[in-house]
Amino acid sequence: MTNYDLILRFGSALLIGVLIGLQREYAYGDPSGGLFAGARTFALMSLFGATAAFLSEELGAAYIFVGLSTILALMVIVAYFVGATERGEVGLTTEVAALVTILIGAICYAHSVEFATALGVLVTVLLAIKWEMRNLVQVLTREDVFATLQFAVITAVILPILPNQSFGPPPLNVLNPYKIWQMVVFISGINFLGYILIKIVGPKRGIGISGLLGGLASSTANTLSFSQRSTSQPDLNKPFGVAIIIGWTIMFARVLVEIAVVNNKLLPVIWPSMVAMGVAGLLYSVYLYLSQSAMDEEQMDVSNPFELGPAIKFGLVYAIVLVISKAAEVYLGESGLYFSSFIAGLADVDAITLSVADLSRGPNGISLVTAKRAIILAAVANTVVKGGMVLSLGTKKLKRVIWPAFLIIIFIGLGFAFII
Repeated sequence: MTNYDLILRFGSALLIGVLIGLQREYAYGDPSGGLFAGARTFALMSLFGATAAFLSEELGAAYIFVGLSTILALMVIVAYFVGATERGEVGLTTEVAALVTILIGAICYAHSVEFATALGVLVTVLLAIKWEMRNLVQVLTREDVFATLQFAVITAVILPILPNQSFGPPPLNVLNPYKIWQMVVFISGINFLGYILIKIVGPKRGIGISGLLGGLASSTANTLSFSQRSTSQPDLNKPFGVAIIIGWTIMFARVLVEIAVVNNKLLPVIWPSMVAMGVAGLLYSVYLYLSQSAMDEEQMDVSNPFELGPAIKFGLVYAIVLVISKAAEVYLGESGLYFSSFIAGLADVDAITLSVADLSRGPNGISLVTAKRAIILAAVANTVVKGGMVLSLGTKKLKRVIWPAFLIIIFIGLGFAFII
């Protein structure tokens, strides 16, 4: 290992330790009030871990690292008992963070600076969201916990034993149970992020954050909710319009994330269209926001996306869309795929996005341009459905607020699909 590598690894260990230590000092308020380790001590612990790993490698004896780490761990344990006795506190957060910091320092030297840095940032984030985690525990219901645990257990047990091979008669052998369930977990995870954010923010939210979080959970449900509420609260049509359009823009971001995970080679082809539609909606929502002053502070009801029923339903929809898309492409050509994508997008843009992205992988898959057009048409179709909800359920004023953004997004999507 060159001197440059050593400087990089030990320097990274130092910075990671300082980062974690600064968070501990900031969270504790007054370091002199009993905090056993601050920024300097955490930095030294991380350097200790890196040095122990270095000596262990140089001398060819793993027990050196084990022995040195054990000594420092015992010192941390002693500090914990002394502090617990003096302050009457039994929390272990700082002490456990110190032990993890030692191991991160060792990872910096012995394994990967990138992984160690990511782990250090993760530890810092976990330490920093103490109050947010407590608030989340307070607002979660028993049904939320049960639904999440049920989904986690079934995923952990079922996913590993599902066959990782394709079924069906060629050329329609596109049903892979393992990959289908992976997509279910992926989409449920995105939806769960929005659900958790809604729970953390609480019942009173500004209209912009309502649309953002609603779009993460379900842009269709978000549109339906605010369209219905516009009839009982006509004075809030502009704020409701902001929430609806922001929810639409989040859909385009979701599409890009899904494509990046499933087939990143498709991303350079499709991102200009998704960004253009999203930015157009975002700019219009900013215009609406600046032209109104009322703020919504009502509760938004969103169900836990980790419930088993909706997860299985999405898996079935994804499998059906996958087969239909492949059949349309094989027997009807590109026009058939475009038609099936538009029809599928009327119901669920996630399923068709994932299936088309999967079909465009590999040398024998559909072309990237064809996949781009199919996904854009699905996004346009989904926007048409949500625009139809506003037209059929919203007030006249809400319709006037929404229609410019609706037409702009549709025309931009069609332009990118067939002209640009």
